[in-house]
Amino acid sequence: MPSLNTQILLGAILGILLGLYFHVLGADTPTVQSGLYFSGLVSTLFVDLLKMILIPLVFCSISVGIANLRQHQQIHRVWTTTLIFFVSSMAIAIVLALAATNFFKPGSGMHLAMFDHAMQNFQAKQLPLPEFFAQFLHALFMNPFAALAQGNILAVVMFALILGIALVIGGDRYKNIIQLLQEVLEITMRIVSWVMYLAPFGVAALLIKLAATQDVTLLNSLLAFITVVIGTTLFHGVVVLPLILYFFTGKSPLWFWRGAREALITAFATSSSSATLPVSMRCITQHLHVKPEIAGFVLPLGATVNMDGTALYEAVAALFIANLAGIELNLLQQLIVFFTAMIGAMGAPSIPSAGMVTMVMVLQSVGLPTEAIAILLPIDRLLDTVRTAVNVEGDMVGSLVVQKLDNRTST
Repeated sequence: MPSLNTQILLGAILGILLGLYFHVLGADTPTVQSGLYFSGLVSTLFVDLLKMILIPLVFCSISVGIANLRQHQQIHRVWTTTLIFFVSSMAIAIVLALAATNFFKPGSGMHLAMFDHAMQNFQAKQLPLPEFFAQFLHALFMNPFAALAQGNILAVVMFALILGIALVIGGDRYKNIIQLLQEVLEITMRIVSWVMYLAPFGVAALLIKLAATQDVTLLNSLLAFITVVIGTTLFHGVVVLPLILYFFTGKSPLWFWRGAREALITAFATSSSSATLPVSMRCITQHLHVKPEIAGFVLPLGATVNMDGTALYEAVAALFIANLAGIELNLLQQLIVFFTAMIGAMGAPSIPSAGMVTMVMVLQSVGLPTEAIAILLPIDRLLDTVRTAVNVEGDMVGSLVVQKLDNRTST
C-alpha cells in the first residue's frame, strides 16, 4: 500500500484532473453539478475535522511543553536562555518571510472564484494603533471555557501558557495534572493521525472544486510560491542561522554542517523533528561537543516549540493566499500574522505535514478562507523536507549558543 504522502499526491493529481474534466464539461452539466456537490461535502468534512482538533492540540501541546520545564529547575539559566533564543530565531524567520513575500508578491494578480463568498464576509478593519492594542489585549484574557468553546485561539494559547507556568511553579504537587495533559495530547495526536487518513480524499475534493471553477493559472503561481518559500527558508538556514552561530560562538558554518550533516539529512528525509531527535542528539554531543545535560534539554524542547522553518512557511503562505484572494493585508493584519505564525509553529506537532492543522489558525486570524489550504497540500511534502531540516538546524544552533552563553555566565 502506498505511503500517506504518496496517497495525498495521488489524490491531488486525481482532483486536478477530474476538476479540469469538469471544467471542460461546463458547470451546467448535471454530472458536474453532482460531482461538485459531493466534493463539497467531502472537502467541508476534511476542513471541519482540522478545525475540530485545532483547539485541544494547541492547548495541550503548549501546556505540556511549558510544564516539562519543571524537570529542569536546577538549570534555570539554561532554559531561560533557550526560550529567548527560540523566540528570537523564529521572530527573525517570520520577519524575513514577510519581507520576502511583500517584495516578490507570489500569487498577486490572480482571482479565485471559489473565494468569492469568503471575500464577501471579509472586512479589513482599519483600527488606530492604540485601539488595536487595546482590543488585542482584551482578546487575550477571557473565560477559558468560553475561549475553548468559541475557538478563540489567542485566548486559549494565553491560558495554556499561564497554566503551564503554574504547573512549573507547583512542581510535583501537580504531576497528575501534567500526566493527564500529556495523555490528552497523545490522544489528540492519535486523532490527528486518523484525520490524515482522510487527507487524500479531502485534498482531491478541494482541488476538484478549485480546478473546475478556475482558469489553469495555478501552476505558475505555485512555482512562484515554491521559489519564495524554498529560497527564503534556505537563506535563513544557510545565512541567518550560521551568522547567529558565528556571532555567539565563533564557530564556522562548515564546521557546524560537517558535524550536523547526519541529522540534517535525516530531517530532510523524514520531515519529522521527533524522528530525527536521536540522530540530532548523537551529532550534537559527539561531533559538536555540546554537554549532554544541555543537549538533553534544548533539543527535545526545540523539537516541540522551536520551528523556524514552519513559522517562516506559515507567514509566507498566509500572505500568498491573501494575494490569491485579492486581499491586501495592512501592517496591523501582518502583525497578527506574525504572532499567530509564531504561536502556530510552537503548537505544531513535530510530525510530517502536521503544520496544516495550525495553518488553519493563521488563516483564520486574518479572515482568510481556510479552504485555500488545498492549494498548499499537494506541494506540502516537498516544502516540509526543507523546513524540517531548518527546524532541526535551529535546534542544534540553539544548543551551541546556549552552551556558550551558559559558560560565559558561569565564569
